[in-house]
Amino acid sequence: MGTDSKKFTRSRYRYAMKGGQSVNHFTPEIDLHQEIIELKRKKNAVLLAHFYQRPEIQEVADYVGDSLGLSQAAAKTDADIIVFAGVHFMAETAKILNPTKKVLLPDLSAGCSLADSCPPEAFGPFVEAHPEHFVVTYINCSAEIKALSDYVCTSSNALKIISSIPKTAPIIFAPDKNLGSYLIGQTGRDMLLWEGSCIVHEAFCIDKLLELYHKHPDALIIAHPESEEHILKIANYIGSTSDMITYVKRHPREKYIVATEAGILHEMQKEVPDTILIPAPAVEDNSCACSECAFMKTNTLQKTYHCLRDETPEIKVPETIAKTALVPIERMLKLSK
Repeated sequence: MGTDSKKFTRSRYRYAMKGGQSVNHFTPEIDLHQEIIELKRKKNAVLLAHFYQRPEIQEVADYVGDSLGLSQAAAKTDADIIVFAGVHFMAETAKILNPTKKVLLPDLSAGCSLADSCPPEAFGPFVEAHPEHFVVTYINCSAEIKALSDYVCTSSNALKIISSIPKTAPIIFAPDKNLGSYLIGQTGRDMLLWEGSCIVHEAFCIDKLLELYHKHPDALIIAHPESEEHILKIANYIGSTSDMITYVKRHPREKYIVATEAGILHEMQKEVPDTILIPAPAVEDNSCACSECAFMKTNTLQKTYHCLRDETPEIKVPETIAKTALVPIERMLKLSK
């Protein structure tokens, strides 16, 4: 590990013990990065992290990836404990795939605006009203929604999943209307879309993006398909988080404006250290002028350490829901091999 990455991973915090219990103030310094590594070893634990997590969490993770890669890693792990540095639906998916393992999430408030846009009490009647439709749900949804589905997909494999369904069959696609619209354009399929969206990918400002492009006319615009149609129309490449990284690796001499959550830039820059990467601007002015997911950034290195040390918060999924939700998830994994 080089000097540049150490500045992310060697964050030092103070931690005090009183009567064997933690207290709010910190005294003796500990290296959280090294402590997490040691705890993983002692507890036979694995740390899975999404590309959108903080850089210091990505650096200590055993696997960093997109939703598909993380699901595949969760399905294959032989660890006793899975610490999922991501958001709630990701940890739920890991628990569904590993009902006998302990699955932990550093902060239970790490939710998802897209998942929240599709509540089970509304989606259930919607599905019942269209019994002839196959139900395909983007993995960014709750376990209850997955349990109402025929297939689960990610942005990496959505085209393959849709193509596996008979061409004459109508499809419900939920919860992301932007990804759904993109897939309709790519496949020509008859799909009924749920009106959900991700606030992060809808935060990109077309005017600011065009202004940024005029400053960097030699840059290629790459975008995630959860983005709105007007963003996708001007993109030179559209792909999932892992696909975007792969694309940049294959064309390292280009300059890029990257329209997805800014956390991806950490891993992307590691893969192409000499390539200029510029985060796409968001509607609201903020310190980085880019689009960040507050839910993803809720997890911190300190919370990750406490989570693994104390083995809490633990993710639970009711057995009946987990068993039903496992079916469409396993279909996805089988089709993605």
